[in-house]
Amino acid sequence: MKQKLMCILFIDDDEPTNFLNRLLVQEMDCAHHVEVVTSGVEALEYLTGTGDFSNGKMNPRPDLIFLDINMPGMDGWEFLQHYEKLPPNQKANIVMVMLTTSLNPDDEHAAQKNIEIAGFENKPLDPEVIKKILARFFPEVC
Repeated sequence: MKQKLMCILFIDDDEPTNFLNRLLVQEMDCAHHVEVVTSGVEALEYLTGTGDFSNGKMNPRPDLIFLDINMPGMDGWEFLQHYEKLPPNQKANIVMVMLTTSLNPDDEHAAQKNIEIAGFENKPLDPEVIKKILARFFPEVC
């Protein structure tokens, strides 16, 4: 039996994209939990166990986060500014990949310069992209 990630977290405001990404990861059977939040604020609440996620239920800490850049309210870049300030235990060993439709080369360049971002991928996700990410960062899951 192959090993699985404990949790993959998608941070994206697009519901159809979230539906397809969740389905893809579930079909690949590479994670015990697939969590989806639709804003940067909601993602911070998930990671810190506050707001809508302060119900005392343990939310599995993600091993892998897919972060959209363009979201209303708090976009991916603003989320990163807050994420960088989290205590080390709330972000330790989380691999974060920007997942975007942006064609702006400045976005990819900025992602490469940010130490919190491990990769930059274009939407839509497909099995080959997920396999590539898993092979690079989680070889025990492949």
